[in-house]
Amino acid sequence: MSKNISIIGSTGSIGKSALNLFDNTLSDYKVLALSANENVEELARQVKKYKPKYAVITKPDKAKILKRANPKTIVLTGIEGITKIASLKEADLVLLAVVGAIGLIPLMAAARAGKKIGMANKESLVMAGDIVLNEVKKYGAEIIPVDSEHSAIFQCLKGNDIKDVKRLIITASGGPLKDLTPAEIKNITPERALKHPTWKMGKKITIDSSTLMNKGLEVIEAHYLFGLPYEKIDVVIHPQSIIHSMVEYVDGSIIAQMSHPDMRLPILYALTYPSRRAGVIKAMSFSEIAKLEFFKVNFKKFPCFNLALSAGKTGGTMPAVMNAANEVAVNNFLNKKIKFDKIAYYVAEAMRKHKVIVKPGIDQILCADFKARTEVEEMINV
Repeated sequence: MSKNISIIGSTGSIGKSALNLFDNTLSDYKVLALSANENVEELARQVKKYKPKYAVITKPDKAKILKRANPKTIVLTGIEGITKIASLKEADLVLLAVVGAIGLIPLMAAARAGKKIGMANKESLVMAGDIVLNEVKKYGAEIIPVDSEHSAIFQCLKGNDIKDVKRLIITASGGPLKDLTPAEIKNITPERALKHPTWKMGKKITIDSSTLMNKGLEVIEAHYLFGLPYEKIDVVIHPQSIIHSMVEYVDGSIIAQMSHPDMRLPILYALTYPSRRAGVIKAMSFSEIAKLEFFKVNFKKFPCFNLALSAGKTGGTMPAVMNAANEVAVNNFLNKKIKFDKIAYYVAEAMRKHKVIVKPGIDQILCADFKARTEVEEMINV
């Protein structure tokens, strides 16, 4: 059955992979709305090709470029435009494909509009999981996870009672630096840190994979998505990225979701759910898989993982501070202003200085986010 899809963040890695599906597997689906933060040239190409009813660029002075791409497309700007396409009545699903805290406002708008939401923005749940889930429940919205790990867990839980779950086992590739020593990691360049062995992703998430911060964020997201305590969520290093996550049940059974590493698969599942469609990735031949390896996480080697877990367990405004500090530190690392090991340092400093608000409102969370960003930038630029 055809669906109308709004894609928030269509010029990023997830957005582009989603649009690739509309060229073949989902050719009967309609691209209702597209949005981008700054990449107006890429967005204009998408508007010209897919002819959405709406297109949003955050900066108003770039709107005319989109209007030239397709005169029939309604061009909107700013956070108001993004909020609008996140809550369109005719949207069957909103794919939230932006990276970072910027996804929180459109997520809230989609939830309050009672939308089915394809969630590819873990940071929003990390920052404000309780608030988001309350809005989802209040307005009858639904979240379908798009991250490969959470999509895997979502699929492994189907037909089973959450009360029968002993633990969730989230797999991690280990990132591009897993075989290096702490001394080698300390002076790693952005170029080297961006060479992920199994996944093709955006820069920010690839660096988060290198520090294992991404896995910490995923644990927090899983805690909210599936309603399980942190004590029931484990992480294991699995370099081959064939098993995307597992669910262990109280009787000892473990159900795993497996496939070749290709983000189009969890995106497709979210867009077509509860149905499935063929023709996205090649079939798996088990005789060609030489081995499946599993290792424990080296917490000393990857301090960002522990920082994320600590923030999640502390709760309140601490996860927002941790996430904001990480976004700023990662950006400065990519711009070669700080060394790789300083990412964890600045996250730890921001968390150490923060006075937690235990049950914050959305404004307090956004305030904590802003303050942490400012503090980390100031520390870096001293």
